[in-house]
Amino acid sequence: MNFITPLFFGFVTAVIGILPPGLINMTAVKVNLKEGSRNAVSFVLGAVLIIFVQAYIAILSAEVINSRPDIVILLREIGLGIFTLLTIYFLFIAKKPKLRKAKIGNKSKKKRFFLGMLLSGLNFFPIPYYVFVSFTLASYGLFSFSNTYILPFVSGVVIGSSLVFYIYISFFQKVESKADSLLKNMNKIIGSVTGLISIIALINIIRYYLK
Repeated sequence: MNFITPLFFGFVTAVIGILPPGLINMTAVKVNLKEGSRNAVSFVLGAVLIIFVQAYIAILSAEVINSRPDIVILLREIGLGIFTLLTIYFLFIAKKPKLRKAKIGNKSKKKRFFLGMLLSGLNFFPIPYYVFVSFTLASYGLFSFSNTYILPFVSGVVIGSSLVFYIYISFFQKVESKADSLLKNMNKIIGSVTGLISIIALINIIRYYLK
């Protein structure tokens, strides 16, 4: 049963990390709307492959970082600053997101696969994100840096990421005409999530210094 816990956490953290609309999500939607599901699936497969590699590298890095409490608290402080700025940005500065219908020419599935890899590779957020998640879970005894935990966790990340991409593609295909109105409150949702993460990080930092 040990593999179920890391699989679950990998799935949940992937869904939370990828659910907000971003370059990869919206590009997958555009490819599907303009070129069909086959090219969209190829794009998603390329993106998910890189996400798998990024998550695995992040956890291996977190294993080293986790053995250095000073680095852990430093990263938590940096994370607090980043998520606080993101909260301010999404709640008070960012404009309401809109689904723009970009023109995408007909491309082969192979080209879309590599495009998915490229855009996913340019997105560096997953590495610090999964570093933070893995050593946070480990600090609460919910994760262990061994293959019996790492492989199920990364598998959960792949499943969760694929599910979110599927939801985006199928959802926006059905309600394309209403996409703009459905996205108008997304900044508030993202800002609320980052605000909650900031509060949790602040509490952990205070608890560390009060020990």
